[in-house]
Amino acid sequence: MQPIESKRLRLRRLEPDRDAAPMLALLNDPGFLLFIGDRNVRSEDQAREYIALRVLHSYALNGFGMYAIERLADGAWLGNAGLVRRDGLPGPDIGYAVLSEFAGQGYASEAARAVVAHARAELGIEDLYGITDLDNVASGRILLGLGMQERGVIQLPGVDSPSRLYATPGAAEV
Repeated sequence: MQPIESKRLRLRRLEPDRDAAPMLALLNDPGFLLFIGDRNVRSEDQAREYIALRVLHSYALNGFGMYAIERLADGAWLGNAGLVRRDGLPGPDIGYAVLSEFAGQGYASEAARAVVAHARAELGIEDLYGITDLDNVASGRILLGLGMQERGVIQLPGVDSPSRLYATPGAAEV
């Protein structure tokens, strides 16, 4: 996959050795823990394993996954964004997370728009879904800004709490 670029960002495949330290920081960021959940990753070795087992596996199985978000201006590692296959959803789910120090600067929205454009132009995927924690209003605004519609609250298999569901117009009902 060629990196995905937008005005300020580059999205590229995650690599276990290169991205272990920043991924460790993201997975333990207060916003990630609050709204996405604790992945119980506490060391760089565990972060490498997380990338290898969860992310690289998705690339191989689905042809897509989560990508590192880097700022074009200075190469700073901001977070990740991409597509995920989840049990209980009929199509890919768009996901994104940025480190707290970069929140509120439009990076998550810009990365999400780039992922949607890539999904449509390169992968031929039209129907996309998004889920958020019920209290994550900011993430919901991002999904609505992508043209998604709120579809209500669902309980996904293997997820402890209910999620707010969003989908592109015309996407299958869940």
